[in-house]
Amino acid sequence: MGAKILLTADRTLMSNYHNNEFLGFGTTAPPNVVPDWFFQLLFFPSIKTINGIPIQAPYGLRKIEAQLLNEGFDVLTVDPDHLCKYLDDAKALGIHVMDPFGLGPASSTFSRILKTGEPYVAKHFHLLLEKPELVEAKKRGLKIIVGGPGAWQLMLRPKFVDDHGIDCIIDGEAEKVVSKIFKAAIEGGELPKFYEVDIKESPSLNEIPEIRNPSINGLIEIGRGCCRGCQFCSVTLRPLRWYPYEKIEKELQVNVNSGIKSVIIHAEDVLLYGSKTVIPNREKVLKLHELCKHYIETLSWSHTSMAAVAAAPKLIEEIAELIINDKQEWWGAEIGIETGSPELVKKVMPAKVLPFQPEKWPEVVKTAAGIMTDNNLVPACTLITGLPQEKEDDVVKTIELIDDLKDFKSLIVPLFFVPLGKLKDKDWFTMEQMNDLQMELLIKCLRHDIYWAKVIMKSYFKGKWYSRILSLLYWLFVKIIERKAKSIYNIPLKTKILRMEVEV
Repeated sequence: MGAKILLTADRTLMSNYHNNEFLGFGTTAPPNVVPDWFFQLLFFPSIKTINGIPIQAPYGLRKIEAQLLNEGFDVLTVDPDHLCKYLDDAKALGIHVMDPFGLGPASSTFSRILKTGEPYVAKHFHLLLEKPELVEAKKRGLKIIVGGPGAWQLMLRPKFVDDHGIDCIIDGEAEKVVSKIFKAAIEGGELPKFYEVDIKESPSLNEIPEIRNPSINGLIEIGRGCCRGCQFCSVTLRPLRWYPYEKIEKELQVNVNSGIKSVIIHAEDVLLYGSKTVIPNREKVLKLHELCKHYIETLSWSHTSMAAVAAAPKLIEEIAELIINDKQEWWGAEIGIETGSPELVKKVMPAKVLPFQPEKWPEVVKTAAGIMTDNNLVPACTLITGLPQEKEDDVVKTIELIDDLKDFKSLIVPLFFVPLGKLKDKDWFTMEQMNDLQMELLIKCLRHDIYWAKVIMKSYFKGKWYSRILSLLYWLFVKIIERKAKSIYNIPLKTKILRMEVEV
């Protein structure tokens, strides 16, 4: 007998991205001149499975799995390509989504820039729902429940939801509501088409379960919520909660016991772990990293902030001493620059610069960049263009900042504004709205990224037996994108900073 509840995600999410989480951002790109099979090989190869059960799964899916198991449900997480083995006995299928229609900032930006169709994240979500075995199971009464960070997008596409037989969408932190919804699904009860989790239903620390099975690339949460309050972000609407060390250690052990040797610690700002303010708590942050390094060989962060880095140069040095060794030469994180304009910072993200003043934002970013460079922290940075409050002078200031960051080993990704958080009622920014200054900013970021992508690739797979093969393949991919960008926008990408050829 199979499980009554199955959990899964589409192929772009059920991958460990060659054990390099940030390669997963490649799934937000649309199909282009690179064949689909080749692109999948590069960016989201299939995860290893045992009888169709993935050895790792997305962290959010593992949280729901743990909650359901804790409440006594018969539940199994299955690879999307092996659902047919388990659907006969299933009453409900839970699907984890990140960006099901490519409406997220990265996906929507890349699709419009490259002037092609929907991104891989959207394409494979649709392919999952259209699997013949899933269509047949729906006819037998299978209930489909969708949740995850991208659930909000389904609320914008009710016809798609009806056409594809989705019975319920849960938007928000689901630990306190998921059991009653799945219980109704397997017992034939009525399901809400859209369930938006109220802030009052957010789980407390004691109500958030520890994962039972390993997560993709060893990712584990150390906290939820954010104190920065940026208007364009939905995470800031949630309460801030930091996990105690005991809770973190349990999830470390789950991953390590499965053979995982690398971990990504996840929070909206890892450097603020345990802090009740915007000033890093040195003792708590160092203890966190000592705990992690006790269990694993390599460590990265999901996110941090420029202001926290700039406020704690000595702490970054101490963390680097813990992380950097003969097993690890550098570590990564995602960091939001968002703009180079102090005026725009004042309007939409005044707390993002704390403990500094908004007028100092460009200097804060440059200071943080220097600290990261000195300590081998290599970030993927984001910019937002097209914010409703953005003026031409704001774009000029951002261009000037990018010029100053040309020697900063990083990726800087410009994103079109997507209405989320406190700005969810504003209009989307589109490619057609771009002015000459915004195009100039886009081109400068593209030049920066093409150069530094080639440099970063040299160390990305260092020490792996397949490093030369994959490095060559990624180098070829970057060259293809370089040529495509030049053909679309007539961009002269060979600038002074790009004259150095990078060996594969």
